[in-house]
This record gives sequence, C-alpha cells and structure tokens, in this order.
Amino acid sequence: MKNKRKVGNTNIIWGSRFYSGSSHVMEQINSSIGVDMRLYAQDILGSKAHTNMLAACNIISEEDAIAICKGLDLIENEIEEGQFNFKSELEDIHMNIESRLLELIGEPAQKLHTARSRNDQVATDFKLWVRDAIDRLNQGIFDLQEILINQAEEHVSTVMPGFTHLQIAQPIVLGQHFLAYVEMFGRDRGRATDARKRLNECPLGAAALAGTSFCIDRKMVSRNLGFDRPAANSLDAVSDRDFALEYLAVGSILAMHLTRLAEEIIIWSSSQFNYIRISESFSTGSSIMPQKRNPDAAELVRGKAGRVFGALNTLLVSMKGLPLAYCKDMQEDKEPVFDAADTLELCLLVMGEMLKGATFNKDRMKADARLGFSVATDFADWLVTELDIPFRRAHHITGEAVKLAEKKGCGLDNLSLSELQSIEPGIDKRIYTVLSAEKSIENRISYGGTASKEVKKRLGEARKRYLLSVD
Repeated sequence: MKNKRKVGNTNIIWGSRFYSGSSHVMEQINSSIGVDMRLYAQDILGSKAHTNMLAACNIISEEDAIAICKGLDLIENEIEEGQFNFKSELEDIHMNIESRLLELIGEPAQKLHTARSRNDQVATDFKLWVRDAIDRLNQGIFDLQEILINQAEEHVSTVMPGFTHLQIAQPIVLGQHFLAYVEMFGRDRGRATDARKRLNECPLGAAALAGTSFCIDRKMVSRNLGFDRPAANSLDAVSDRDFALEYLAVGSILAMHLTRLAEEIIIWSSSQFNYIRISESFSTGSSIMPQKRNPDAAELVRGKAGRVFGALNTLLVSMKGLPLAYCKDMQEDKEPVFDAADTLELCLLVMGEMLKGATFNKDRMKADARLGFSVATDFADWLVTELDIPFRRAHHITGEAVKLAEKKGCGLDNLSLSELQSIEPGIDKRIYTVLSAEKSIENRISYGGTASKEVKKRLGEARKRYLLSVD
C-alpha cells in the first residue's frame, strides 16, 4: 500500500517534499516563534520593501503588490493590538506572517516569497533589529553621559581622595572622577557607531545562499531599508552574524564599564566610606535588620553584566566551526541578543536615574583626601622644583618623611621644620604651602589633570564632544 501524503503544517513551509508532519518533539525544538516574534516590525518592513521591488521589476503585478502591502499593514496592526494568533507549528515569525497574509488576501500572498528565502529574510530582519538596538544603546549611553557631565559640573571643586589599588593615592576632585566615566562611555558610543556602519549592508536578495535567477534590484531594496549597499556575497550574506557578535562585544565592554561605576557606588555607600547616599527609590532594606539601606540597584547593575558576557559567549560558541552557508544552529542567535539588549538598556536607565538622585558627603570626602599621606608626591615635586633635587632622590627623602610621620601618627604637614630638616637640610618653611589637599589639586594643571580650572576646561570640551556633536 502506498504511503499517503499527510497534508498538514509542513506543506506551507516545505511544499510537497515530505510525506508526513513533524514529531511534536521536533516542533518544540524547531519552533522559534516564542523568540523571533520580536522581529515582526522588521519582517513586515523587509517584506514591503521586497514586494515593492518585485513590482518595480515587473516580477509581480502592481495590484498584487498593493494587496500584499495592505495585508502586511493589517497584520502589523493586529500584532500591535494583541490580536494576532502566533502558531508554533508555523515555526517562526516569517511563516506566521505569511500564513496570516494568505488568510487575509488569498492568492497574491503566495507571490511574496518570490526571489527570496527565509535565510536572507531572517538575516535582513535581524540586522534591522540590531541596527535599531544600537541606536537605542547609543541614546542610552548619551543620556547617561549627560547626567555624568551635569554631576561633574556640580562637583568641579568637590575634594575627594583619588585611589590606586583602592588605597588613597592623591587628592582629586569628584568632577574629574565623573568625567573619567564620560570618556569610558564615549568610547562605547564610538564602538557602537562603528559597528552600525559595518552592519549596514543588506542581505535581502541573497536568497538561500546562491542568489536568485530573477532579475531583481537589490540596490533598490537596500536603499529603501536604509542600508548603505547590498551585501556583496550571497554566501556571506546569509551566514554572517558578525553584526550580532559586534553588538554583544560592544555591549560587554559597556556592561563592564557600568560595573566599575556600580562597584564604586556600592563601596562609597558603605558606612566605612560614607561618600554617597543613594535615594530611597533605588535602595532596599532588610527583612531582619531594620537599620539596613542597601544599594541593590547598583549591585544588580554589577550582577547583570554576567548575562551580557554570557550572551556574547553563547553566540560565539553557536557560530564556532559552522560551514557556509546557513545552518540551523544560527536559529540560536536571537535569544542572547534580545536578552542582552534588554539588560543593557535597563542598566543604563537605572544607573542614570540612580546618579541623578544621589547626594554626596563632601565633608567626609574632603577629610579622607588628607589621609594616607596623599600629598607625598607634592612634597617630592617641591624638592625637585625648589631645591633642584633629582626626582629619584626626592622620592627617597619623601619616603623618609612619610616613615617619620607614620611613626608619630600624624600627617606630613604636622612634622616640624626641624624634623624635616633632619631628613633634608635644604627644606624650609615654604614646604608647608604645598602640603594640603586643596593645594595639591590646584597644582595638577596638566592637560586632563585634576586642577579645578583644568576640569572646567575638559568639562566644556566633553559637553561639546559628546552632547552637541552628531555621531
């Protein structure tokens, strides 16, 4: 007895090649609609551009193109109003939309897939989505930079200790500290902008892998979708996911920068430091210790970086060793990117809002700026400048002074002139003019240094470079 062909969910996608439908278990592992439904707007946009090109090239009629585009508009409205019935047996967003289009407009819907494949279709949809995600990321970074620049302006003269190895090193101003993060996030914006330029080549028209026999106009599609040009090689066009990897790489570096800022907020919030107070709207308490005020928002930003790093690693592993062109492994590309994008956008928003509502304990920071012999370098510099002592010997003399002050339990400025002269006879009372945190800061006048007047210059420069310039 001949096998009877099962007419069912496979025919709309694979045609008549298969005799039976998929196993229920196969449907579960094969379906991606639960993830790629987020591509609906990009899929509809790409389908409309493809349809209009087919009509312009006389591959389908103008009437069919109009019907297809109107049907796609109806589907988009259904999805946005929550009235669209997504079906897992149709596998993905592409076939869900095409199936619904067939229900809405009938036979013309079957012409939509002419001269394209789901391979170039998904690559195009995903590129469009990542491009939008990069634009959102850039805006989020911009917003955070603006908040940091405003905080830097407010604290251009706020004295605090600068640290190396988390040990007090030299006095600085809080404004300069904030501007350091402005520069970090500026590099993140630069990387995101570069990645956007590199991804902006249109895969549509590459079809399954070898191009198409139809006389299509790929440049028209590319132009209408806002791409700079069509992808030059059809094999590469459908198998490339570098754009997603670059987005995750950019996002991973950004997430790392956010953790550095988050970690400092966490440390500064501790009673041992007491430099910053986060608003109650971004703090939490304890179920057992009523006195607790925890910087959980900052801790979550610090912790969520692991999700972004993991997303990059996930996609790298998925793409590792894949032969050209498309392989089903690549269906695993979207979930880590979507999750990373959601995480990054939320963390940027939280960090900015948390900083806007934060207050700083200026007195505590100023007092701490005097600790740890933070003006020792100023002592050594004075020996070089005023006594013409080579820096290495000045460094040694200063070390002896620090040892003496440490033994007495006082600061360098509390040592008597006779005690200092017992170490270096040439020292005179002018040394005391440089042994304060404020004077130390005032003397750091080199480009990018912490002197308040220098920070003001760099602040104005940062505002122009990052907030007024167009990427």
